[in-house]
Amino acid sequence: MEAASAAPFVGRPRAYRGILWGGLIAGVLDLAYAFIAFKRPPIWILQSIASGLLGAGAFKGGLGAAALGVVCHFVVATGAAALYYAASRKIALLVERPVFCGLLYGIAIYLFMNFVVLPLSAFPFKPSYPLRALIPGLLCHMLLIGLPIALAVRRYSR
Repeated sequence: MEAASAAPFVGRPRAYRGILWGGLIAGVLDLAYAFIAFKRPPIWILQSIASGLLGAGAFKGGLGAAALGVVCHFVVATGAAALYYAASRKIALLVERPVFCGLLYGIAIYLFMNFVVLPLSAFPFKPSYPLRALIPGLLCHMLLIGLPIALAVRRYSR
């Protein structure tokens, strides 16, 4: 009887690995890109992430607000990986063609974050999308977020 009750959990740790590795890799690469591309101190970048919850007060919150920014950033990245994993259970193409689907997923993440999440958050700045910012932002989300998530999910889906 013990073997039968354990059967539903066979392979589950691999799912968590795909989600956690995908979220971790995408989160680190995205932060590295932000630290380089925005030419601001890392604490400012992290506080700007926290400002989605705290508003402009995040920039007066010091290291505490920066730490909240780190947590928020990795929760979102891991959530994106979990969503991709969940969808891959129903749509086999997501695992069969991870490069193509990961690149498309990166575009979807960019659009969702910029046109749904940011406008609904307490983020204190009005985003603008000039072509010189739009293209690098899309490429970052495609190559550094969507692709690593898709490849991690594929790696642990076998």
